[in-house]
Amino acid sequence: MMSLNGSSFLNNSFSGVSRTQSQLLKLPATYRPMVVAMVNSNNGRPERNVGVSVDSAVKEVNGPVAVEVVESDSKQPTAAVGGGVEDVYGEDRATEDHFITPWSVSVASGYSLLRDPHHNKGLAFTVKERDAHYLRGLLPPVVVNQDLQVKKMMHNMRQYQVPLQRYQAMMDLQERNERLFYKLLIENVEELLPIVYTPTVGEACQKYGSIFKTPQGLFISLNDKGKILEILKNWPQKKIQVIVVTDGERILGLGDLGCQGMGIPVGKLSLYTALGGIRPSACLPITIDVGTNNEKMLNDEFYIGLRRRRASGQEYAELMNEFMSAVKQNYGEKVLVQFEDFANHNAFDLLAKYSTTHLVFNDDIQGTASVVLAGLISALKLVGGSLADHRFLFLGAGEAGTGIAELIALEISKQTNAPLEETRKKVWLVDSKGLIVRSRLESLQHFKKPWAHDHEPVNELLEAVKAIRPTVLIGSSGAGQTFTKEVVEAMASFNEKPIILALSNPTSQSECTAEQAYTWSEGRAIFASGSPFAPVEYNGKVYVSGQSNNAYIFPGFGLGLIISGAIRVHDDMLLAASEALAEQVTQEHFDNGLIYPPFTNIRKISAHIAAKVAAKAYELGLASRLPQPENLVAYAESCMYSPSYRNYR
Repeated sequence: MMSLNGSSFLNNSFSGVSRTQSQLLKLPATYRPMVVAMVNSNNGRPERNVGVSVDSAVKEVNGPVAVEVVESDSKQPTAAVGGGVEDVYGEDRATEDHFITPWSVSVASGYSLLRDPHHNKGLAFTVKERDAHYLRGLLPPVVVNQDLQVKKMMHNMRQYQVPLQRYQAMMDLQERNERLFYKLLIENVEELLPIVYTPTVGEACQKYGSIFKTPQGLFISLNDKGKILEILKNWPQKKIQVIVVTDGERILGLGDLGCQGMGIPVGKLSLYTALGGIRPSACLPITIDVGTNNEKMLNDEFYIGLRRRRASGQEYAELMNEFMSAVKQNYGEKVLVQFEDFANHNAFDLLAKYSTTHLVFNDDIQGTASVVLAGLISALKLVGGSLADHRFLFLGAGEAGTGIAELIALEISKQTNAPLEETRKKVWLVDSKGLIVRSRLESLQHFKKPWAHDHEPVNELLEAVKAIRPTVLIGSSGAGQTFTKEVVEAMASFNEKPIILALSNPTSQSECTAEQAYTWSEGRAIFASGSPFAPVEYNGKVYVSGQSNNAYIFPGFGLGLIISGAIRVHDDMLLAASEALAEQVTQEHFDNGLIYPPFTNIRKISAHIAAKVAAKAYELGLASRLPQPENLVAYAESCMYSPSYRNYR
């Protein structure tokens, strides 16, 4: 560690500045040049507008840079705070009881502290903290605790009748008080999840240009070609562990929203933190703006993106390649890049191209597949048999449909030791042109070809249901109300308990509603959906449907990759995540007709998923964080970000 005498160093830098109280800082090397605020020796409070450059006073110490400013009378330095995975900031549960200093570029104090969302506590600042950080008079005299703030915010939130207003209120809170935002979301996850993510986030993306206030991520456009690395360096946080990136071409079931798709990465990363415990400072939302083919957006005066037709081919590929190279150069081998809401043709190509060189994950393909497989494993407890005993029919053969189909086939192959080519024959897909069969092989996109089986052509879903007689019907088409009364009744005619999964988002695009599924099947369906539905009463019985939401999987999956230091994603990790989620469904849940556990226990669920994913990474030799912790569940929980307020010196 480099030690500097406080008096001599300061006297050489500034006139009129006296001794400093000892402070120990841990700063990433990438923060140089950095300004570190000194602390007044008379009362322990940070001096205002006083700083010293540490560019020439730092050195590498196993990655982070330790800088110690020592007072001339040799007082002992304050102990550093540490814990969790590369815990630069001391934000996770392992250090929850420690006192910290609210460092930003300088010690945050006074009015600037109240405007810093990372450190602001509002009326929860204690009297001692208000005196130490120049807050006296800037706040009303009352001091409240965080729990009361949560109660007040939920009361205010429930006054809004329009979901988009609630979304805006949540985003405003995130920009004002980060810890309160996450505590509110964690403690009210079932009520607020539909607000910060689907279905409300879809409307937010559609109107993003009108409601845009403060940038919450990075916007990279075709105009930035050759400068992407420079743009990444503009982001203030340097220890990034998860990036969620979209090009906005296929936002939920709403289509091409261009640059306004930024709401998706922002929402996903909020869930990475709230549900998976990844600290906010380690998350980076990014939108790649290559134009849009949405005429409504191009003609909207409030549209915030490039006003040009969407790029494709070599122009698109070169920009994405520069982006992926810059990410790896700037953040290293172990940063997780999650592709989100790319159109089918790009989603599969990007995943195939970069899965061997980067730590990449596509939630639409892999995350959806994992959560659906978990639901199917759970549903077997209600209908009996193994996966190999069932027949699966999909409406939709895009990213989600083919991704789910492949993972189902992989799991059956794993259970039966049958070749993957054989297990795929238990899965049938219907696209916009009808049942995918071998006679259509030449005209099919490459990702559909494995699902072209021997069968006569069938044009309509209802006819496909009657011909294939599936036990499981899965909708991933993005087309609402396509599971008609006739389709559901047909499923119920040859299945005692038909499994019906209407996965498309948002709610308006769901293939059918919970009420329709239970009513048309005479209460016999095992139903789950992508977006939430209210409980349904049918013939005097209340049915509570499950939500097959990717939020069950990706937060814990990402945490597992991070705590193990994984360098690549493997299909076996997805299977492990599915099995871990299915294990969290109890008999009580089954008795209520649920095939997924309640979201109220999501952090516990995420910790178990993370542990199983990390264990698989170690087993496959893809983990770099050694040695392996003995208790991976406990380790995962200890690494989770805590939204509770910290006590400031």
